[in-house]
Amino acid sequence: MEAPRIYNAMYSKMNGTTALEKDPNFLMSNGTKFQNGGQCDVTSESPTTSSESTQDEGTKLKKRETWSRNIDFLLACIGFSVGLGNVWRFPYLCYKNGGGAFLIPYLICVALGGIPMFYLEVAVGQFMSEGGIGAWKICPLLQGIGFATTLIVFLLNIYYNVILTWAFYYLFASFTSVLPWSTCDNDWNTPNCRVSYGVNDTVNGTTMNSTLALVNATASNKSVDAVTEYWERKVLQISAGIEYPGIVKWDLALCLLLAWIVIYFCIWKGIKSSGKVMYFTATSPYILMTVLLIRGATLDGAIDGIKFYLIPTWERLGDVQVWVDAGTQIFFSYSISLGALTALGSYNKFHHNSWRDSIIFACANSGTSIFAGFVIFCVLGFMAKEQGVEVKDVAESGPGLAFIAYPKAVQQMPVAPLWSILFFFMVILLGLDSQFVGVEGFATAITDLFPKVLRRGYNREIFVACTCMVSFLIGLSMVTEGGMYVFLLFDFYSGSRIILLVAFFECIAVGYCYGVDRFYDNIEMMYGFRISPVIKWCWLIVTPLFNLVIFFMSAYTYSELTYNRVYSYPKWAIAIGWIMACSSIVMVPIIFFWRLFRSSGTLMERIRMTIKPKLRRHQLREQDTDPDELISETDEYYDHEEAVVSAPISEIKVPLNSSSHSIPLGVSTSSVARSGSFNSVMYESAC
Repeated sequence: MEAPRIYNAMYSKMNGTTALEKDPNFLMSNGTKFQNGGQCDVTSESPTTSSESTQDEGTKLKKRETWSRNIDFLLACIGFSVGLGNVWRFPYLCYKNGGGAFLIPYLICVALGGIPMFYLEVAVGQFMSEGGIGAWKICPLLQGIGFATTLIVFLLNIYYNVILTWAFYYLFASFTSVLPWSTCDNDWNTPNCRVSYGVNDTVNGTTMNSTLALVNATASNKSVDAVTEYWERKVLQISAGIEYPGIVKWDLALCLLLAWIVIYFCIWKGIKSSGKVMYFTATSPYILMTVLLIRGATLDGAIDGIKFYLIPTWERLGDVQVWVDAGTQIFFSYSISLGALTALGSYNKFHHNSWRDSIIFACANSGTSIFAGFVIFCVLGFMAKEQGVEVKDVAESGPGLAFIAYPKAVQQMPVAPLWSILFFFMVILLGLDSQFVGVEGFATAITDLFPKVLRRGYNREIFVACTCMVSFLIGLSMVTEGGMYVFLLFDFYSGSRIILLVAFFECIAVGYCYGVDRFYDNIEMMYGFRISPVIKWCWLIVTPLFNLVIFFMSAYTYSELTYNRVYSYPKWAIAIGWIMACSSIVMVPIIFFWRLFRSSGTLMERIRMTIKPKLRRHQLREQDTDPDELISETDEYYDHEEAVVSAPISEIKVPLNSSSHSIPLGVSTSSVARSGSFNSVMYESAC
């Protein structure tokens, strides 16, 4: 066995040589002898952090993984957060809320809420090295935050995969010489079907003026576009309402099953498998978007779409809804308060520079949103030109853009099936990495909650399979004839405005309960330098206020869910939606009062006891002397690049200047620079 390597960069700088060069032999206080490049001579029993034990393969506790390469984390964040919301929601919001003027509130919200919250979740995950639930042991009193985010991401995973289901359906339907939604002579079409090709419209085999068709469609509400009929009558076979669920559509059910099978095999082996998939799924959409942009820019009318997208309408900045849309878009596109970012950060090595990655991510995410706007509005400008209407009459958001507006544009292009295949393949890639990182985030949270069970043998793979199966069974309710209504109910309530409240509690937990200065010291322990103090004041004041203001503004502008602005949901369905919304945030007060109830003493004594973090030795600063903050049990499945053995070892004896000094574990290297003395050692377990 190779010996653990003890090193300290600060000591090396001060003394000119490393501690190892001064004396190759080190002795831990429990009798374990360290030899530089030699063997480990264990003279007394001590627990091990290595997963390479003598136990059987099916019973040993597997070590916790870390990213193979530093770039894996950044690609995972981009793949998860840069998704369909950037392509089908941001461009529409930009047009709807004043064009180029919308970029002002959007970028302000990025600075005040997006970057601070994104980095907070990543940094907490990296420091605690646990998923969405365990990471909030940094403040046990508010650990309900972890349960809330885990429940939110579970509900999100269920309905998000239905979007991939529709995309798979359209992709398979595109492998034909004539796109099925481009004609009115199919068995699902009605006598009122019409096909738009420009000046003239074909209505059930006859030709009529497009203006007359639009007038008839408005006045009689009978003329229906072929693309809309394909979407509603063929793909969805939509019923009259959520109270009429109908039967499960077997073709969509098979596509849903395919989507879950793909997700499972992307993540079943953990980040070692999903990290490799990210190299393709996170980068390929940019290539496809560039191809679609080049094609779209050459279409007649593309410049009109760009003008509608970018020309600012400054008076819109005074509208409350504009700021609400900007704030909520940031939280959706940055995937905040879902627990997945915490999980991704937890797989970083302890000294990884996630601050740098957060800045790069913010530029990539917002840049992708703006770039996608050009892709979409080039095509919408072409549609408007062909149909003789304004861009505002064809601009849509959400599923309406991906499965109605864009297919309608594609059918009018030369070699239409090719562009349809490229577009829906891009949609699948954008949704795929977002989906499997979401499932990985949920699996990580539960696995870290029960490590001694789920990190043995193939238990984790079985658990992930069960999670996918349960999600698939619940998702079947969204591929029925009334499934679209169920989908919108999940989308509107399960992960909507509630995430703003969850983000507020995250700021309180780190900024006030744990202590923002203490967390800044922890960040310095990880990076070796202190980050900008601006983020500290964001966590303390700016970002929590931002979260609350956007939450109350969104509550002020709240209106009940409808479908196509025509169908109103029944009261019982709205009640189910609010139950889903509250089921996550209610975990915060439940855990809060449960922690207090299980503690003893006066109310203030209970509060002081329950806000104490539960940390490992390497997470403690020199001044952290409270024994109640130290986790006493051995966490064998943790295997940091520079880890401290979780064992009853209290100190390391290191020869310095020909004399031995007793050095407590968990002391930050930053204190060396401030005090001028060697009082910290980190070592890498290699025994």
